[in-house]
Parts: sequence; C-alpha cells; structure tokens
Amino acid sequence: MVVIRLSRGGAKARPFFSIVVADKRVRRDGRFIERIGFYNPGATGGEEGLRIAQDRLSYWRGVGAQPSPTVERLIKQAAKAAPAAA
Repeated sequence: MVVIRLSRGGAKARPFFSIVVADKRVRRDGRFIERIGFYNPGATGGEEGLRIAQDRLSYWRGVGAQPSPTVERLIKQAAKAAPAAA
C-alpha cells in the first residue's frame, strides 16, 4: 500500500519533516516515491512552516494513497491557511 507520511530530517532537537509518498513497507526515512511538501515545526518569524503541493496531493489520493493521521491534520491546517493567504 502507498502512504503519505512524514520523513524526519534536520539536526538534533531541531526537527524538519518532508511530506513524502512512500510504500508502507519502507522505513520512515528510507526510499520514497515523491516528496510533495515539508513541515517545519520550529519555523519562526517570516519562515514558511508548512507547504504541500495540492495538485500532487490530490493525484496521490486519487490513485489510493492513504495519508497518516499526522499528515491528515497538516492537510487540514494547510487548507485553512490557503484561503487566508489568497
């Protein structure tokens, strides 16, 4: 099964997550199919904390990829922020 999940990067105590499409059997930070965005929980000031390519997200959901619960929460958060930015 294909899932949309977070892949951790960044330094110790300064996490940075990529939102990736990957096979469920592959380890968290291992091989992935496509990177569709990022989440930076430590974003401050004018830094962008969350970006998701909505066109790629809708494509992968359309072919059956399942988002993890955390990614589902971030998708809702990005959808709320998108009309405010527009």
